[in-house]
Amino acid sequence: MTSHGDDATEQPADLRDEAAECAAIADALEDLLEELREEELTDSRLEGLFDEASSSNPNIWNIVSAFIDVEDGEAVVTDESKLAQGSWAPEIVEGCDTMITLDIEYGMMPDEFRYTAGKKLNQRIEEFRTQAAQAREKADELEDGADG
Repeated sequence: MTSHGDDATEQPADLRDEAAECAAIADALEDLLEELREEELTDSRLEGLFDEASSSNPNIWNIVSAFIDVEDGEAVVTDESKLAQGSWAPEIVEGCDTMITLDIEYGMMPDEFRYTAGKKLNQRIEEFRTQAAQAREKADELEDGADG
């Protein structure tokens, strides 16, 4: 996942690269969101997440996450995994571009899944758009400071 570095060593070009990466992830997630809304779940890249969220035993598992990488501008769900308690190990989270996590609800209906997963995707899209804007703004500030 993308994160801001040390302010003292940030370069405008690096910040612009970060902004472009964040924008590309947001664009790919928007395509995934559109697919979620318009396609059958059985034909969706989020089918595995739906299966895990709606059919796992909630007495054993609490949450399920879809780990998402963006490859050539497309969101690729690389894995779905359940968790009984706690949180994911940092190396798992850092190994993907983003993830969405849902509570396990045995018997969850497709419309409820679309709503819940769509809401999570929208949150992630907004976060990446905000990160991109902040990185561009910081790059502009650094360039303006260098010019003055």
